[in-house]
Amino acid sequence: YANKEIIGDESMKIAIPVDEKNIESKVCISFGRTPYYMIYDTDSKEAEFFDNEAASSPGGAGIKAAQSLADRKIDVLLTPRCGGNAADVINGANIKMYKTQGDSIKSNLEAYEAGKLNELTEIHEGMHNHGK
Repeated sequence: YANKEIIGDESMKIAIPVDEKNIESKVCISFGRTPYYMIYDTDSKEAEFFDNEAASSPGGAGIKAAQSLADRKIDVLLTPRCGGNAADVINGANIKMYKTQGDSIKSNLEAYEAGKLNELTEIHEGMHNHGK
């Protein structure tokens, strides 16, 4: 019963940072500075895209991006990496984070649904001014 949320019939929203507004696009390596996010609904099997307004922020992009996902009631985030401050917001919103494998959006969704992605536990310090 406890796992019903994870594997049950309940619809889930999965967010992925992407390079283009296209399911054939690639997973973006940057969480906070990605140009777009894709939200995939496991129930309807539909994907929607939205601009990451935090991408042009002089600072705190990850926190702002994480908050925008929390505001959209995301259940799961698939991303290659995530900074500490953004991770705090994501964890605070009870969003589960999983580490992407490779850069194909479709293969990452399939891997997640098959239970083959690992939880993202290596949280980095954040890029803070693009690493200096």
